[in-house]
Amino acid sequence: MILYGTIKKLFSYINALSEAADKLFDKESEFIALPQELEEVQEKINHLKRESEKNERRAILNEQRKNDLVVYLAHDLKTPLTSMIGYLSLLDEIKDMPPESREKYISIALEKSYKLEDLINELFDITRFNSEKIILEREDVNLNMMLEQIMDDFYPVLKENDKEIKLTSKSKILLDADPDKLARVFNNLIKNAIYYSTDKLITINVTKTEKSVKIIVSNKGRKIPQEKLNRIFEKFYRADASRHQASGGTGLGLAIAKEIVELHDGTITATSDELHTKFTVLLPIKKIK
Repeated sequence: MILYGTIKKLFSYINALSEAADKLFDKESEFIALPQELEEVQEKINHLKRESEKNERRAILNEQRKNDLVVYLAHDLKTPLTSMIGYLSLLDEIKDMPPESREKYISIALEKSYKLEDLINELFDITRFNSEKIILEREDVNLNMMLEQIMDDFYPVLKENDKEIKLTSKSKILLDADPDKLARVFNNLIKNAIYYSTDKLITINVTKTEKSVKIIVSNKGRKIPQEKLNRIFEKFYRADASRHQASGGTGLGLAIAKEIVELHDGTITATSDELHTKFTVLLPIKKIK
């Protein structure tokens, strides 16, 4: 009789768990209630249900952001393309155009073509980030040399915006890293600093310990509110929804940077106050010479 009662209770538990499993991914059902003896299991199942619903809401929001950005970029593609067609048409139609005007129109058309290229690259970024897993191809990387090379690449933009970068790093630092992908991280951080800095000087401060290196990219500028700072590394999130596309408007740059840094077993964080906005990257060191 006792055995019968035990088996009957066991079957009731199994039925309760079976019903709970059916409700786990049912958005219409409320949180799951199990017999008191299964309270611990109940908590774990409800935790899974909450996480599942949270992830679904996040996925829907990300998809909406992505769609909004595709529309935004597709619309903005028309502006440089229309300008390019207009100036090139003038160059084609007016055969005896003065050299000064011809040079001016060619320069404008080239500038618009670069803008068009940036926007197309952003559209490709949206597709790649959704469909591809980032895979590292590691090798020895001289961090100082990489940062100096990136700074050199930004020279035309720095000159155009009347800004300069100061790098503080006193010793050679070697990392076991993917040079192209890590360069993308710092390229993005420096680009943001250039476009958002209200001061001429942008600083990159590199300090090391026995096992890690800290890189801080800092600029003076408008304070980023904490609620936006908390979300700044979310994909497709733009802290400044109205910012000009020249600064990179997909909201993917920092999300990709975070993924790359974490794949290198590092961390990336952001702080902002009335004086400075700082992005701090912490990476493990392979060896120091």
